[in-house]
Amino acid sequence: MVDIKAYGSWPSPIDAALAAAHDGRPEYPGFVGDEAWWTEPRPAEAGRRALVRRRPDGSEHVVLPAPWNVRSRVIEYGGRPWAGTDRPEGPLVVFVNFADQRLYAYAPDAPDAAPRPLTPVSALGGGLRWADPVLRPAHGEVWCVLEEFTGEGPGDVRRVLAAVPLDGSAAEDRTAVRELSDGAHRFVTGARLSPDGRHAAWLGWDHPRMPWDGTELLLSEVADDGTLGPARTVAGGPAESVCQADWATDGALLYSGDASGWWNLYRLDVPVAGGAPGAARPLCPRDEEFGGPLWKVGLTWFAPLPGGLVAVVHGVGSTALGILDPETGEVVDTA
Repeated sequence: MVDIKAYGSWPSPIDAALAAAHDGRPEYPGFVGDEAWWTEPRPAEAGRRALVRRRPDGSEHVVLPAPWNVRSRVIEYGGRPWAGTDRPEGPLVVFVNFADQRLYAYAPDAPDAAPRPLTPVSALGGGLRWADPVLRPAHGEVWCVLEEFTGEGPGDVRRVLAAVPLDGSAAEDRTAVRELSDGAHRFVTGARLSPDGRHAAWLGWDHPRMPWDGTELLLSEVADDGTLGPARTVAGGPAESVCQADWATDGALLYSGDASGWWNLYRLDVPVAGGAPGAARPLCPRDEEFGGPLWKVGLTWFAPLPGGLVAVVHGVGSTALGILDPETGEVVDTA
């Protein structure tokens, strides 16, 4: 016998609680030595995002127990909340904790290790936020985006690149945070440092543009004392969106820009001794995307690999992971 019910009244074994109880997709992958690390949601643990490491033997381990929640609130959409580096004594990770938005350092393999704060609590309550960190352990710093609320109004906010000391001296002292950029842009991403440490590249944009409308790829020289020289725009603009930039192992600056109408990969050769870069060269001109909308600070679609190849996410609509040979422009998908 056919049972007929009104729309919306049919009982289903799949309810909202069941759907919410399943883990979502991982975010912000990266490598620490020969281990893969990423964040992933834990719906059964108050929705926190756990930092997970995958060891070379394939085993996976949660780096920080609950209630640690590795998540940034920068621009409210969030951004890359962690960075790690390998050391002889074991990995060092720097991360943003969601509850207080402070930056913490943690050495998970050290005996009796515990996260230690690197940045202070804002007097405005969550008014100091951090994202897209890049570790510089040889210099005792981590560089990142600083979002600072200066008042109660919606426009009382500034975003700059900043250097935070790894020794914890800024944990209670905002003045110990060293600002690197001048705040000329309303929005910025974290800096990417060239292999020789002499140049830094990042993205900036301003209202009313969204980052998929137009961004500027900014390039600056890094002085011996760790300060940044004047920034110059080397790609992008009001009508061109650059969604990611990173450095090849040979010192060339790679970026994904949509000057052609598609986010394609380009290469800029940056002189070691200063001077203007040469003309950008497309690496794989295609009518498909090698990038995407920058909803969150620090999203990535490509990663330079040792030896000169580039891992890319590309496609039209659906995407695939491939390996790009910049010399030939050929992409070989991994699956």
